[in-house]
Amino acid sequence: MLMPDKYNPEEPLVMHVDLNSAFASTEQQARPLLRGRPVAVVNRRVKNTCIVTASYEAKALGVKVGMKLLEAERLVPGLVAIESDPAKYRYVYRKLMAILNSYSPHVVMKSIDEGVMDFHHLPAGRSLIDIGYEVKQRLRDEVGSAMRCNVGIGTNRFLAKTAAGLHKPDGLDVMAADNLRDTYATMKLTDLTGIAEHLQRRLNGVGIYTPLQFLDADVVTLEKVVFKGIVGRQWFERLRGYEVDDRPIVTKRVGRQYVLENRNLSRVEIASRLHNLCESVGARLRGQDKAARGVYVYTRTIAGRFWHDTYMSQLPFYTDRTINSLAQNLFAGAPDDIREIGVHCYELSDNNNDQLSLFGDELAREQQLSGAIDAINQRFGERTVHSADTLATDRFLKVKIPFGSTRYL
Repeated sequence: MLMPDKYNPEEPLVMHVDLNSAFASTEQQARPLLRGRPVAVVNRRVKNTCIVTASYEAKALGVKVGMKLLEAERLVPGLVAIESDPAKYRYVYRKLMAILNSYSPHVVMKSIDEGVMDFHHLPAGRSLIDIGYEVKQRLRDEVGSAMRCNVGIGTNRFLAKTAAGLHKPDGLDVMAADNLRDTYATMKLTDLTGIAEHLQRRLNGVGIYTPLQFLDADVVTLEKVVFKGIVGRQWFERLRGYEVDDRPIVTKRVGRQYVLENRNLSRVEIASRLHNLCESVGARLRGQDKAARGVYVYTRTIAGRFWHDTYMSQLPFYTDRTINSLAQNLFAGAPDDIREIGVHCYELSDNNNDQLSLFGDELAREQQLSGAIDAINQRFGERTVHSADTLATDRFLKVKIPFGSTRYL
């Protein structure tokens, strides 16, 4: 068992790189006239849209992520609102990933705008601080002068991410045993990744109000009283710089949802939008080389009432046609007055084409058709080929920025 006053003494060999206001900065890079101006990125230009990200110029004037665009425009009359352009952000993501991969074979992209490099098990070489500053310069040289990032270096992933958030924008910080306490002393509990208001209240309930008090708490209190399980011991070790977060992420379901652009749509119009979502889910499922056995459809009404239904198949499936057929059958039982709809596939398994093709020539032909359509769309762009039923839906159901996941990039 780790002692309460024992911090990880090893050299910090984990680096976290986080792009600053990535999507707004990408737009400023692509459009030089926007540089130095307050910019907000939104997913859809509709009345009640929320801000996805804001430039530092906008943040300095009080604009925040999640704020309604109408509210932000009242606060900052000169705010420039831009509809998101995921193709640009995917390009920057791939450039960032290529830069990181040139330094370490152990790179994990945590989201579209941040990645982690692990330098353990690599021969001793250059200082990670030097590498961090070089990454910053390469980002400006290889992507654009408007692009900046924060770099954090630590003995584990948690400390590296924490360090990356200390001095935004364009900072570089190190957290290790020698400055752990001094750094925590400058922070609030909710500055720690993973500690939101709910966990803050639980910690407050046992007299923990600051990161330093959290650090000094004994493992029994954290494991038995606060977190009531192994998570408490993990926090005990995580705060001290020991690695507990280097775990593979398992995909358990694939889905998409959509808030209807018009509350007066007919059932047929809503069904065509559901069909569009099913095609997107199918492409994502096949992109992960997975098949599913379960389909889940949900709706939320204008009054806020939630409805859902599920179907479990005996055989695995992954084609758009099958997903849509099952989802539409479920949707037939949904209530009216719908404002939001979603579809998910679950009970995932590795896709085995040979095994699936044993169930008949028709299924084999459907698999081949799906493969051909995917190849065309991958080469010429998403939804180059799609069902005629969804032809009128593309201007509404646009691909959003995939926060927190890089599975579909």
